[in-house]
Amino acid sequence: MDAVIALHYQNDVLHPDGKIRVGIAADSPLRAGVIAAAEQLLKQAREHGLPIVHVRVAFRPDYADLLANAPIFRNVAAIGAVAEGSWGAGFYDSLAPLDGDAREFVVTHKRINGFYESSLETVLRAVGARRLVVAGVATHSVVESTVRHAVDMGYEVTVAADACTAGVPAAHAAALESMRLIARVCDVESVWPA
Repeated sequence: MDAVIALHYQNDVLHPDGKIRVGIAADSPLRAGVIAAAEQLLKQAREHGLPIVHVRVAFRPDYADLLANAPIFRNVAAIGAVAEGSWGAGFYDSLAPLDGDAREFVVTHKRINGFYESSLETVLRAVGARRLVVAGVATHSVVESTVRHAVDMGYEVTVAADACTAGVPAAHAAALESMRLIARVCDVESVWPA
């Protein structure tokens, strides 16, 4: 069975008023296209009756649970981003999980890799997933790290490239090229052939 992993479609990451710019600049002309592709991915997954795991990053408001061993984590605390309970930690409206849908799950993590110290693996095993479709923000960070871990765990992975982005287009392109060695990389329209 396939399952979709939707990574960091959160206000602080994707919204123009968000605080984190690793994935997309506040004034990026790419935002609308990435959001449209992600909306289409979730729509198609729902039409196919597939499980969707919405993975979010969030920390306590005092950041006591944030291990600040890397610049990206120190910056999150410095700018007050993705604090649990804040608007920024919430899902971008059109990409949020559907309330009451038993096929949609929310997993919270605190590192770059979506699997690390989260319940992601448990959820995927519970739904019987063997093949994963992964998308999110940022391509060269959480997406690539999660894809590599999934492949090492034995999953077949497809990356929905147009539903991913990075703040620097060259980083997005390089990450996609690197992932082609271990995963199928295509646009949303090609994920599930008609």
